[in-house]
Amino acid sequence: MAFEARVAAGKGDDGVRAVYAARADWLQAALAQALEGGAAGIVSFGTAGGLGPDLEPGTLVIADAVEGPFGRVATDAAWSARMAEALMASPLAARVRRGVEAAVAAPLTGAAEKAALHRTSGALAVDMESHLAAAAAAAHGVPFAVCRAIVDPAWRSLPKAAMAGLRDDGTTAVLPVIRELARDPSQLGGLLRIAGDARAARQTLALARRVLVDSAAFFPD
Repeated sequence: MAFEARVAAGKGDDGVRAVYAARADWLQAALAQALEGGAAGIVSFGTAGGLGPDLEPGTLVIADAVEGPFGRVATDAAWSARMAEALMASPLAARVRRGVEAAVAAPLTGAAEKAALHRTSGALAVDMESHLAAAAAAAHGVPFAVCRAIVDPAWRSLPKAAMAGLRDDGTTAVLPVIRELARDPSQLGGLLRIAGDARAARQTLALARRVLVDSAAFFPD
């Protein structure tokens, strides 16, 4: 989502560079370019689908490992601990969870699919980028961490309209969404609930970034 990139980038004056793309090949190229320019580490920062059945929208997951297409990859233990400690000392303390982040190559939109992945992986959340970020960090010998806010909880299935207008750059085209709603107006309620979930995730991410930058925990040692 484009708003993830805006939150991650901040004002652009604190040493954090946001790298993003909705397509895997574009993201891999952008990560490689950033790392060749001298990045000190990679944080997979943004939103995630909920897998843990008790995780509300806006819950923050600091991952111990990523379980995905490349197997299970551990995050940097010391860096992840510093991030978690900074967040636990902030107003976000009640929303912070530690555990495994799952990574997939295609969107996971159904509640049944999320429940199945939770059972097989034990992961708390799922996204489509963390495995790519982990692979890029390993290839360049830099530390890697994950900080993700739950945007759609485990019990909620996404309506087709939510994905209908997603462009390759992460922005949303309105017309395809309107067409999908015209085809099936019953999706409107679900779409409005997702908008509320996204608001909660965005607020959590913005505060988490501020806490992590101010405490220097957003940066590897």
